[in-house]
Parts: sequence; C-alpha cells; structure tokens
Amino acid sequence: MPFIKSHKLLFGAMALAFAMAAPVHAQQKSVAVTAIVEHPALDAVRDGVKEGLAAEGFEEGRNLQWQYQSAQGNTGTAAQIARKFIGDQVDVIVAIATPSAQAVAAATRDIPLVYSAVTDPVAAKLVPSMAASGSNITGASDALELDKQIDLIKRVAPNAKRVGMVYNPGEANSVVVVEQLRTLLPKYGMSLVEAAAPRSVDVGSAGRSLIGKADVFYTNTDNNVVSAYEALVKVGMDAKIPLVAADTDSVARGAVAAYGMDYRALGVQTGKMVARILNGEKPGTMASQTSDKLELHVNLTAAKNQGVTLSDELVKSAAKVVE
Repeated sequence: MPFIKSHKLLFGAMALAFAMAAPVHAQQKSVAVTAIVEHPALDAVRDGVKEGLAAEGFEEGRNLQWQYQSAQGNTGTAAQIARKFIGDQVDVIVAIATPSAQAVAAATRDIPLVYSAVTDPVAAKLVPSMAASGSNITGASDALELDKQIDLIKRVAPNAKRVGMVYNPGEANSVVVVEQLRTLLPKYGMSLVEAAAPRSVDVGSAGRSLIGKADVFYTNTDNNVVSAYEALVKVGMDAKIPLVAADTDSVARGAVAAYGMDYRALGVQTGKMVARILNGEKPGTMASQTSDKLELHVNLTAAKNQGVTLSDELVKSAAKVVE
C-alpha cells in the first residue's frame, strides 16, 4: 500500500508540474472570421489574421478552432453569418470589411469583435473614436491619406481634370471617400464625377456611364468594385481612361498604379490584436489601429492599354512593377 500511495503522489506531482509549465493559451480557443465578399485584398487579410495568430502561438488544429465564411456580397447573408457565429459562442469574431463588421456589431454586444479593412470605423458607427471604445469592439483600419492618392492620380494623368469614381452608395467606407474627394479635389484643380454600382454586376455599366465625363478613374477599396474589377478595366481600355487604385492587388488585375495597403500585413496586425484578446485583454481597452505599411505598384502594360505613359521616376519608385 505505501508503494501504491507513493506512486499516486508522484503522478499527482508530475501532473501539477506539467499544468504549471503549460502556456496560458494552451487550452482550445475559437475564432470565427467573416468577410463581405472574396477578392484578393480581403483574402489576404483573412490569411494574414491566421498568420498573426500563429505568430502568437495560436495554431489551427493544435489550440485554435478556426472557421471562415464569406457573405458573397450579400448583407443579408452577412447578418446570418453573424448570428451563426454568436450561436457557436466563439471567443472572438473577426469581421473583414465594413458591411460584415456592421452586421456583427448589430448582433452582439458581448462577444469580442475585431474588425479589419474598415476604412472609417467611426463613420460606420462601429466605435465612437479611434481610442479605446469601452465596448466589445476594436480593430484595424485600412484608411489612406487621400492627398497622397490625389498626388498619384496627377502623376499618372497630369492633365486630368475630372476624376471618375464607381462606388456602392450602400457601403459606408466608400461614401466617406466620395465625400472627402468632393472637398479635396477642387483644391487640386480637379472635380469628382460619380456613378453608383449597388451590386457587383453594376460595375461595368456604371463605368461606361462615365465615358466622356471622366479623364481618369479612381477606385477605392469598395468591395463591389474590387470584386468585379476586370469589368472596369475593360471600360478603361476601350475608352482609354487610366485606372488609379487604392488597392495594390488591383494593379495586377489591370489598374495602372496604386499606392496602397499591404493587406496581408494588415491581417497579421489584426491577428495579433485577436491574440491579445484570447490571452485575456478586453477589446474595449484596446485602441483601434491603422497601418503605415504602404507600397506603390505600377502596371506598364495597363498604362499602354489605357493610353498613358508613366514617368521613369514613378516607375523607379515603385515597390512592384508589372510588365
């Protein structure tokens, strides 16, 4: 009996030592990710979130339950996904792009929500300011300085006076950009002409409606436009209207140039914020973040096809040149 008792004590001591040595986040955590639509920039955010979590020790299949769903551009579906994730009682919901973040925010005040790739979270009524919200919401914005975007437009199309923009008037981040450009462009001797694309299938026809009215197209990170970017590229090629984008992934798809966010890096940044919450921090104590990891990409073939010649200085300053 003493032999058996001593072994029980030994095994108990070993179990206690193992438990004390185990990392704080060794227990299974659950993260659910939703995006309003799938396109290269938002997909890069999603993949970056997983990478950021792994860098902080949370790995799918080891100590992390991961699920992802796209709303396929439908806000009603976004709301359904939000309700499903809440029903699953996950530890954190990550919402990529404004409509998905708004859907989750409307559905829960309890489960931590970390938004990503939301241009203006204040205008979207996700948080009252970029400071700590005191609520269940924090996140990482993809806001860009529009003065630098206008500077790129002028470098691509120096003689342009009318900037055409196709956008979804139902997407808060796009509405904010349109309102700001209306104010800013006249200071540069330019004006804004707009065309609404409430659905992805409307992008091509909205672009064609601007032929003869616009000298250059500017596209922000509007999800409808980016998901159907090739339709707008065709308009630019046919009408010789150059496209300048805020999304660097759009350059490989046919924009002439973009000075924009590294969306994979933004996702990693978001993932590390999620890890902090999984480790015990409250989202309401964490200020919203932005990213300063911006790159210039140019596409020489697109420039030729859309009737512009890029300066050597602009091409040499690019982090990536698509031939």
